[in-house]
Amino acid sequence: MNASDPHQFEGVLLVDKPAGMTSHDVVARLRHQLKTRQIGHAGTLDPMATGLLVALIGRATKVSQYLMSNDKEYEGVFELGKITDSHDADGVVVETHPVPALTADELRAAMQGFVGDQFQTPPMFSAKKNQGCAALQTGAQRPGSRT
Repeated sequence: MNASDPHQFEGVLLVDKPAGMTSHDVVARLRHQLKTRQIGHAGTLDPMATGLLVALIGRATKVSQYLMSNDKEYEGVFELGKITDSHDADGVVVETHPVPALTADELRAAMQGFVGDQFQTPPMFSAKKNQGCAALQTGAQRPGSRT
């Protein structure tokens, strides 16, 4: 398709991303379905995450920087007392600790550290690029795994 094609899609598409797909998987599927390469997204969701993925098609890809700088809201479920090798729910549990009885007020107080702007360090098992390769591909392996 080219810019003069009246059937070419352009705009913003709101996708309800299911668990198990990467944001790149969604974009690849859209590229195939819409028969265009000019598709991107306004923020990556982890493969285990579900929710809104904002896909940008055609000239709408130029607004990505503005959409990504907007505030976002996340919901999640957490489990206390366990540490995984990947620091997320998909990892292998490597430590467990007893969890004392906690009140709702104590939990709310502890969660305040997660409210507001967050600057996240990607975990070693992320798809974040380092020297052109995803961290998963640069030799970083889960403890106990074999090559």
